Amino acid sequence: MSAAELSRAAALLRAADGLLIGAGAGIGVDSGLPDFRGNHGFWRAYPPLAALGIRFVEIANPHSFDANPELAWGFYGHRLALYRATVPHAGFAILRDIGSRLEHGAFVFTSNVDGQFQRAGFGDDRLVECHGSIHHLQCTRPCSDAIWPAAAVDPRIDPATCLMTPPLPRCPRCGALARPNILMFGDGRWLDARTEAQYARLERWRAQVSNLVVIELGAGTDVPSVRHMCEAQGAPLVRINPREPDVRTGRGVGVPLGALDALAALRASLG
Repeated sequence: MSAAELSRAAALLRAADGLLIGAGAGIGVDSGLPDFRGNHGFWRAYPPLAALGIRFVEIANPHSFDANPELAWGFYGHRLALYRATVPHAGFAILRDIGSRLEHGAFVFTSNVDGQFQRAGFGDDRLVECHGSIHHLQCTRPCSDAIWPAAAVDPRIDPATCLMTPPLPRCPRCGALARPNILMFGDGRWLDARTEAQYARLERWRAQVSNLVVIELGAGTDVPSVRHMCEAQGAPLVRINPREPDVRTGRGVGVPLGALDALAALRASLG
């Protein structure tokens, strides 16, 4: 990041009264989490699925729970355990600090399902998880609109096969297989009531903010949900992305760094 870019980004934040944080998978890289960039990146994280030739879009799919429930839950159970064990990197605390300086604070919009923002101290009332959360479950059928916490799930995964040892999570209402309350590829069964309530809270918060600034971190163009939301705000945008930092719409600053390095530099500039 050049001194000029850093100065511009800091000036945008000083002029703001609210901060929207847009976060994709790249924000978790500094915490040691994989971002599944391309099939090869996914297969490096899951060798048993590579051996079977199963792509990310095929396992992250509601039909995988019908075809091979032990494997589907092996993949999601491994991720659930990984996210529970992961400590958010220091950049999350920097974002909290920046937001605390603004009149209306910060709100998070993320495509990540890992719950890292909550673990870092962000409140549930200031968060949209647009693809749902691995820490919540629903029925695979689904038999009702119920969404419940995954706290009781204790996944035991065979690392050689990526299969989850039974018993698999079940719906407490009908006994059918349960699944994470995550929007998957080709998913017509996802229950979105929890996420829709989050969107409603974001709308109420956004209506209060007169001088919004957006910090977008690690959001790619392959699944551009976060990029589209951040660009749609019509507000100054600080885009932090080591591979795709260009800002093509409105006022903004592109920062070609990882999340932690960029945020540490930005905090130093703000003082």
